Amino acid sequence: MALTQITSTVWQLPMPVGHVYFKRLADGYAVVDTGVPGSAIAVLDALTQLDAGPEDLRQIVLTHSHIDHAGAAADLVAVTGARVFAGVLDAPVIRGDVPEPTPAYTPAEDELHRRITEGWAKADSPPLKYVPVDVELHDGDSLDGWGEPVHVVHVPGHTLGSIALHLPGSALLFPGDIIATAEGRAILGPFNIDRDHAVASFRRLVDLDPEIVCVPHGDPITSDASAVLRAATPESDWL
Repeated sequence: MALTQITSTVWQLPMPVGHVYFKRLADGYAVVDTGVPGSAIAVLDALTQLDAGPEDLRQIVLTHSHIDHAGAAADLVAVTGARVFAGVLDAPVIRGDVPEPTPAYTPAEDELHRRITEGWAKADSPPLKYVPVDVELHDGDSLDGWGEPVHVVHVPGHTLGSIALHLPGSALLFPGDIIATAEGRAILGPFNIDRDHAVASFRRLVDLDPEIVCVPHGDPITSDASAVLRAATPESDWL
């Protein structure tokens, strides 16, 4: 899979489910999310496209615990030795200490989940492997080594411990599954454990006024993202 360059230091690896983003660090690379189980090979191949090797992957930042985001983390750690970062409330799920909370589906989400589950079964994907979390992140934390300020934003609702990453110097946002895109619009990501909290988190991210939003599902918003987000109506999505 070919990388898509978003900025001078950020690339998207488009995936069938759950895109992976690369960020150049001072001493290598970070990835934001890892894709479904079995995606490690594609992530490692993308590193070679960046003229890097497995040893250059320093950080794996998981926006939340769902299988399409944390699914390849264990395999990547085994090959690269990268450190894993995740929200403090999702870390126990990622480690396998507690079960994944079940989302509250709307009727529209229930139909979408049925189709995804059927496709997942046909794909015969590998099972999820749990992975230790080296750094548990809290709201207001910062990440080191990224060459610019990186602020951690706790955005509960999709999961208990979902996080977003805001890079104010680049006006860039990694929102996790709180924000998705479809048909040129920004929409609320589906499959939330608490819809009202997810909508509130969406609105909190809108107030950051990003100009680039690297969504995990759909096409990234690469210009005038603030206006796109302010035109969104997350309260009515998926009803």
